[in-house]
Amino acid sequence: MKKLFYAAMLALLPLATTSAQDNSATAKATFAGGCFWCVEADFDKVDGVLSTTSGYTGGDTLNPSYRDVVSGRTGHAEAVEVVYDPSKVSYEELLQVFWLNIDPTVANRQFCDSGSQYRTAIYTHGPQQFAQASASAAGVRERLGEEVFTEIEAAERFYPAEDYHQDYYKKNPLRYRSYRTGCGRDRRLKKIWGGASEAFDPARLSQTR
Repeated sequence: MKKLFYAAMLALLPLATTSAQDNSATAKATFAGGCFWCVEADFDKVDGVLSTTSGYTGGDTLNPSYRDVVSGRTGHAEAVEVVYDPSKVSYEELLQVFWLNIDPTVANRQFCDSGSQYRTAIYTHGPQQFAQASASAAGVRERLGEEVFTEIEAAERFYPAEDYHQDYYKKNPLRYRSYRTGCGRDRRLKKIWGGASEAFDPARLSQTR
């Protein structure tokens, strides 16, 4: 049954042809999906992801602090910068990981967190990523039959968050699990994506290439 769910997940979006970026030694992707603790934890599971950094992007204030961003007045979103090896995982596959770990049907909130700082967004590095992200959003819209509120924007300056936010799920596993469970993140993901999100093992992505 898990294999069927996994196959359904891979069929969620059509994979575009390999881009020039996929021939580079490393590449960068930036995603906002609500609480960056959770987004970082989700992408760290993916074979081919070399590093993840929690931070802030998409706003106007220079060098914002966490206190600044959570106030909702800086325009920034909590986001994660992903550095990956394109020979092991493609940008299109990272997009699939992203969609299955967010609720794209709501604006300016994710799960129990509300405000523009918790909006979902794909910040693209170059026109190829922008085209791929736009195509994937169209596929998600068709699959769900609902409006998709996830923004697709050119990447702007990214500010790494304070040290205590980095790898929070590793440093504070009990608090992280309590937050994730209490926020209802996984329950909502299962409701949106069905068994695909529950059975999805991102570490297996490279085995399909």
